[in-house]
Amino acid sequence: MKINALLMLAASTLLLAGCAGSAVPRPSQPVATPKPPPTPPRIVQNNSLVGQHAGAALSQFGKPRLDVAEGVGRKLQFAGTACILDIYYYAPRAGADPIATHVDARTPDGRDANVDSCVAALRR
Repeated sequence: MKINALLMLAASTLLLAGCAGSAVPRPSQPVATPKPPPTPPRIVQNNSLVGQHAGAALSQFGKPRLDVAEGVGRKLQFAGTACILDIYYYAPRAGADPIATHVDARTPDGRDANVDSCVAALRR
């Protein structure tokens, strides 16, 4: 009887030892990845305002109807009887002065207008 008790004790000890080695792994903490820096916008337009600083538009058209900060960018809006002109400014690289990267023109009723024609109309 003592041998059976010893065998039983040995078997249960081995069984418990086997369980201890197969612990369920804990999930690792998620690693915080840094946000990538904003990429400078590509210039895809070609008109007299693209690539210019805001001062160029202000000297041509005077006080804007709107001057709005949009995230890291800026939008100036100029309006006349013939058209509305929106100029978007972004810095081409960190620490640089913003330049016009995109220009939209539309008629007062919302139809697309030619940017150069709108610029000429607003200069008058």
